[in-house]
Amino acid sequence: MISLEWRDGVFRFLDQTKLPHQEVYVETDDYRIVGEAIRKLEIRGAPAIGVAAAFGLVLAAHAKHIESVRALNEEFYAAMNFLSQTRPTAVNLFLALERMRRTLDQNARADLSNLRRILLAEAKAIQQEDIDACMRIGEFGSSLITLPSSILTHCNTGALATAGTGTAQSVITTAAKQGNVVRVFADETRPLFQGARLTAWELMKAGIDVTLITDGTAGLLMQKREVDLVIVGADRIAANGDTANKIGTYVLAVLARQHGVPFYVAAPTTTIDVNTRSGKNIPIEERSPRDVTHIGDMRIAAPGVSVFAPAFDVTPNDFITAIVTEVGVLRPPFLEAIAALKKGEPNSPPKDQIPSRQRVL
Repeated sequence: MISLEWRDGVFRFLDQTKLPHQEVYVETDDYRIVGEAIRKLEIRGAPAIGVAAAFGLVLAAHAKHIESVRALNEEFYAAMNFLSQTRPTAVNLFLALERMRRTLDQNARADLSNLRRILLAEAKAIQQEDIDACMRIGEFGSSLITLPSSILTHCNTGALATAGTGTAQSVITTAAKQGNVVRVFADETRPLFQGARLTAWELMKAGIDVTLITDGTAGLLMQKREVDLVIVGADRIAANGDTANKIGTYVLAVLARQHGVPFYVAAPTTTIDVNTRSGKNIPIEERSPRDVTHIGDMRIAAPGVSVFAPAFDVTPNDFITAIVTEVGVLRPPFLEAIAALKKGEPNSPPKDQIPSRQRVL
C-alpha cells in the first residue's frame, strides 16, 4: 500500500481520517493543503510527515505563478514557514524542511527549470531513503524475536505512518513472515483511535492475527503473562534515548518494566535528535479539547468540562530495552550508543547479545 506519492506534478496522499471505512486519496498541487493535512492528521506518523513536508516544498517551487528563481525562493520560504508550524513534536518534519532548504541554497545558481528538478529529486530521495530504512528496521528488529511471540503495540507505525512498510510494524510483519508472531495486541490508542482504525486494519490486511484492546487492558494482559514484548514507534528520540511517542506509551513502558516484559522502540535515525539533550527538552504538542470530548461528531463529555489533551508523552531511556534503527540495534547506555551512531560507528549487536523469549505460549 502506498499512502504518499508524487504523480504527474501533484502530490497524492491517503486521507487517514477516513479509514478504515473509506480509502480516500487526495491529489493536490497546493502546499497549504499538504500542511493542513498534516495538521489535521490526514497525514500522520513522523516519517510520513517528513516526506509529505518535502513534497510540500516541491509543490511551492512548482507553483504556476512562479516565473523566476527569486519568486521561487520567496514561495519556498513561505511554504517552509507554514509547514514548520503544523506539528511541533515530530523531528522528521524539521529535518526534511532543513534538508530541502539546504538543497535550495546549494543550487542557488541553477536556473528555474533545473532548480525545480533538483528539489523534486531531493524529495524523492527522502522518500526512497525512508522506504529503505523501513525495510532494514524490520530486518534488525525481527532478529530480536527469535521464538513465536505475542506482541503488544501502540498507535500506528505501519505503511500509513511512513513511506515504506513501517517502523515498529515493519518489525512485526517481518517477524510474522519468519513464523515468530503468534498474535498482536493493538491498543485502541485514545483519543483518536489510531490503533483501532489504522493498525488493526493494516494488520488484518497483512493476514496477521490481531486482537484489539482498550488502552487500559494492557496491564491485565501483562499480569496474565500474555505479552512477550512491547514494540512502539517514536516521534522524537533525544540524544540520551528519551523517546516521545503517542500519549499512553509511557504507561506501557512502566507496565512492561513492572512485569519484566522487553520494551522496544523502532524508528529511523532521522527521528533521533541529537540537538535535544533529553526528553525534558522535547516540545509536546497539545491537541484540541474536541479530540477528547467528542468521538467524530458525537459529544461524549459533559459540556464545559476542562480538558488536557497532549498528543505525546515521553518515555525515559531507562525504561527502554533497545532502540531499533535502520543501521542496527542500539542498547543502553543510549547516550553513548547514539553518539557512536552519529559518528558512523557500527551499532549492530553481536548475536549473543540478542535476547530470546523466555516463554512460549
